[in-house]
Amino acid sequence: MSQILKILIADDEAPARNRLRDLLGDIENISIVAEAKNGKEALDFAAESKPDLMLLGIRMPLMDGLETAQHAQKLEPKPNIIFTTAYDVYAIKAFDLNAIDYLLKPIRLERLQTALDKAHALQPKQIEALRPLQKMRTHLSIHERGRIILVPINEIVYLRAELKYVTVRTVEREYLLEESLTNLEAEFNEHFLRLHRNCLVASQYIAGYEKRADENNDAQWHALLKGVPETIPISRRQQHLVRQH
Repeated sequence: MSQILKILIADDEAPARNRLRDLLGDIENISIVAEAKNGKEALDFAAESKPDLMLLGIRMPLMDGLETAQHAQKLEPKPNIIFTTAYDVYAIKAFDLNAIDYLLKPIRLERLQTALDKAHALQPKQIEALRPLQKMRTHLSIHERGRIILVPINEIVYLRAELKYVTVRTVEREYLLEESLTNLEAEFNEHFLRLHRNCLVASQYIAGYEKRADENNDAQWHALLKGVPETIPISRRQQHLVRQH
């Protein structure tokens, strides 16, 4: 007996999900373990159902398929990914150049069967190749005790580099993220200000600035933050931000 392939469908359009469900019903040894309307929902369902394969629509609200695929790299076991898309010349060119599996809508049974047979997990180089197609991520994904926690960007107070990790601070708690602060700054530069060489602070969480004495009794500007007790020292290079405030 052949092994059952567990599939998760994610698309914001009900007709597209229905179409995929009907087509998959005509293929043997398939089990649809979940259906999602957006990427965040897909990741929540995937953590529970552990699909072998995710069929991801590219354009979805809340979190699109490209960002979802990036976060899905932290799932255990890592699912295979096939994107589904209406004609999008830039996306299709990137998929073809980087051997990324995709299905063009309207999806045909023969094409779906072929894609399922050759589907594979995305490699790091393929994830990198998708970045130019992506909008800014809406969430950061934290791998913690065998599960993925999605932290909304607009809930992050600051990001602070600590050795090989970045501390992600929200009002509620801290998380550890394995990404570089430089890359995070490049992606979210409209959202965060670099107040110190090792710290990015969300501009919406800055309550004000004040001078405080450091350990040498020298006065140094600090950023006061909304919702958290700690303050962030501001490097001399960044003190022009205080004058602009």
